[in-house]
Order: sequence, then structure tokens, then C-alpha cells
Amino acid sequence: MPRDTPYLQVADKLRARIRAGEWAVGDKLPSRARFAEEYGVGQSVAQRAMERLIIEGILEGRAGSGTYVRRARERRRMVRSRHREQRNRSPFASDMAELDHEADWECTSVARVPAPEDIAERLAIEPGDLCVVTDYEFLADGMPVQLAKSWEPMAITDGTPVLLPEMGPHGRMGVVQRMRSIGVDIATGIELPRPARATREQANLLGISIGDLVIEIERTYFDREGRPVETADVVVPDIRWEIAYEIRVDRPDSDQPDSDQPDSDRQDSDRPDSDRPDSDRQDS
Repeated sequence: MPRDTPYLQVADKLRARIRAGEWAVGDKLPSRARFAEEYGVGQSVAQRAMERLIIEGILEGRAGSGTYVRRARERRRMVRSRHREQRNRSPFASDMAELDHEADWECTSVARVPAPEDIAERLAIEPGDLCVVTDYEFLADGMPVQLAKSWEPMAITDGTPVLLPEMGPHGRMGVVQRMRSIGVDIATGIELPRPARATREQANLLGISIGDLVIEIERTYFDREGRPVETADVVVPDIRWEIAYEIRVDRPDSDQPDSDQPDSDRQDSDRPDSDRPDSDRQDS
């Protein structure tokens, strides 16, 4: 598809030349002035084109030296699994640790925010009901990985130590652990991923360009009664991460060893006579 924006056209041409081997990894590129003259554009356009390739991980700028071809940045896989919510730490921190990244995040929470209609529908509450809204910026090794905006009904958390998600004794532990601490047992979560284009705000926070492809994940957690207790919109830059879902296949009960079954589910016939009630023993 043709690109109308001049800096994207220049970026496309430079990217193609790098991929064709005109400059190898570690080579220094010519100056932006030379590219501006070569492509008949202003130096600011050439600079934006090179910055675009830096964002993509194709180039790297070295202070006082110039711009160089860098080793291609690996597009990592982010696995979404129900097991990620069963750890005694933040699911994001656990995910990044498995990929040898140091996780961190910044957040801002605001209480008593009226729920708009779409959020109220997702949380099965009335429009205008009060919620706590938290905006997250998730980082790995200091680089942006994903954004999230979370909504929690104050009818559930008001007056508890977990009202503000990242404060108190259970801060930074994740939704499942926090809710469990106040007696709300989250049983299931539903995620709806869809492609989208980065807004200006998202692009600035993620270090990508406006209009770049992102994956938006609409996530909602439910307790054991089927009540929604939290919903969030997660934004992941497609240029750096691919989303994968792990699906667990349970074994039939008959194939599971007794050691995997609760004591209450085992057959009395498996117990020695001395352990069974008198009424259950066979007359000899």
C-alpha cells in the first residue's frame, strides 16, 4: 500500500536497502543531510525516517558518533495462560522473569470515577456507578512493553485495603491475589483480542509511531458466581510482541493417578480394612 507521508516513504526505502545488504550490522549510515539530498526532502523528514527505523530496532543512534545498523530486535512471544494468574506475584513480573527481563511498571489510580456505559455493561453495573480507574505503563528493562487501563467497582473494594490496586499490603500482586485477600475468589477470565492502530497518546507512551499496529485485549475477570469484578483494556505493540494463548487439556478423571485426586474422591475400596468404618467392611 503506498504511503503518503514523506518520512514513511523514506523509511521504507532505507529499510529495503538495509535488508538488501547495502549496509551490514555495525555499519555507520550516511548523514541525514545526504539522505535528504538523495530523496529530495528536508533534513527534518530524513531525521524522522531514521528515527522511525531506530524505533523499529533496525538502527541505533550513538551520541556524538552517528547512526548505525543494529542487530535486528527479536519479536518476543507473550503467552497468555490461566496459569499466569496462579503465582504469588504479579503475572507481568512472572512473565518477564521467564524471558530474562526485569519488570517494572508505573501507575496512577483515581477513585470515585463514574462508569461509562461500555464499562458498566462489561462490569454488569449501572452507568454512573463509582469505580477505581488505574492507568498502567508496563516496562521490561526500562523499555515500554504494554499499557493497561483497569476498572474496578467500588461496591466491591470500597473500605478494604485493596481499594487502590498498587497500595497497601497486597499492592503489585495482581488482581487475582488482591481480590482473594478480601474474600473475592476469581474463577475465570475472558480476553477478547483485536487489532487496532496506535493513537497519539499510545504511540508516545510505547515509543512507536502513530498508526502503528497494536493488539488491544479486552479482559474481564469473574468470581465463582459469575459476577464481573474487574475489567481492563491492555495495549501491546505488535512490532515487538506477538500474542499466544496456551490452552490446557485436562486428562479424564479415570486416567489421573490417585495421588492427584482429593481424599474425598477416592474409593473406600482403595483403603485398607483397618481404615474403613465398621459399617463399610465386608462380613468375612
